[in-house]
Amino acid sequence: MLAAHFDCPGGPENLYVKEVMKPHPGEGEVLVKVSASALNRADLLQRRGKYPPPKGASDILGLEAAGSVAGLGPGCKGQWKIGDAVMALLSGGGQAEYVTVPEGYLMPVPNDMTFIQAAAIPEAWLTAFQLLHFVGKIQKGERVLIHAGASGVGMAAIQLAKLAKAIPIVTAGTQEKLKATANAGAAAGFDYKKEDFSEKVLAFTQGSGVDIILDCVGGSYWEKNLNCLSTDGRWIIYGLLSGGDVHGDLLARLLSKRGSIHTSLLRSRDKEYKEKLVKAFTENVLPYFARGASPRLEPFVDSVYPLHEIAEAHRAMEENKNIGKIVIEM
Repeated sequence: MLAAHFDCPGGPENLYVKEVMKPHPGEGEVLVKVSASALNRADLLQRRGKYPPPKGASDILGLEAAGSVAGLGPGCKGQWKIGDAVMALLSGGGQAEYVTVPEGYLMPVPNDMTFIQAAAIPEAWLTAFQLLHFVGKIQKGERVLIHAGASGVGMAAIQLAKLAKAIPIVTAGTQEKLKATANAGAAAGFDYKKEDFSEKVLAFTQGSGVDIILDCVGGSYWEKNLNCLSTDGRWIIYGLLSGGDVHGDLLARLLSKRGSIHTSLLRSRDKEYKEKLVKAFTENVLPYFARGASPRLEPFVDSVYPLHEIAEAHRAMEENKNIGKIVIEM
């Protein structure tokens, strides 16, 4: 089969398509013929040699995929059959013509949805769902500050916060991105390049601040995050785009607000946790993607690249101009 490949860590120019061995499903695994896979920041980090796959995972890039069931390993429980349209959370291997997946990581593709749209769901939406519900314990009426609001996770988190009857507030770097987040349901949005988002958030919340912060930026945002965190607020860090160094009295500031810091990575979670997450998402969120659902959830696809243009897709993500997901079509 064909798969995205790089021989040594480095820039997008190191990526190419290579013929590799087609995987065989093991105990409790399903073989999926991949139609589309979406790009994630983790793929860029792995390509640079900074985020190796977990032990036992495929070293091929790709943390999510959509396609059809092509084979069943021994011990499968009969939940899936050959030809079923599925989408999957992966620890790796999605940017190839075939991938093997534990059957508990699979979800049915919603009716009337293309594989390209479906490929934009698993990693981003499960990450956002996990952050808000499993980690943040979001409650009705709470205010949620979502950094990188126009990213795949950001656009999902906006919609999931609204589904939970909470109030999503976002930061983004262009007016075009802020407009997209408003169309997705953000109650307010602020340009972090041109204004102090913490001052704007405090003004919007009439001085009370936000109950939850979803932060993929890290170090450079710590002071502004604490400025606009409410008393007893939860600051959830799931990425470090600006690095992890903190210079200043973070702990005293956090203590004064009785705030809590949570950190979360999904890729390295164990099988039982991921299966529990997929099950909860399938039951509580997936029905809202169906036509006629109210409210209706939708994945946002920024652009689509064929597999042989994988390097161009990586360059596009590094330019940070995408709104929603960049999808790779097989």
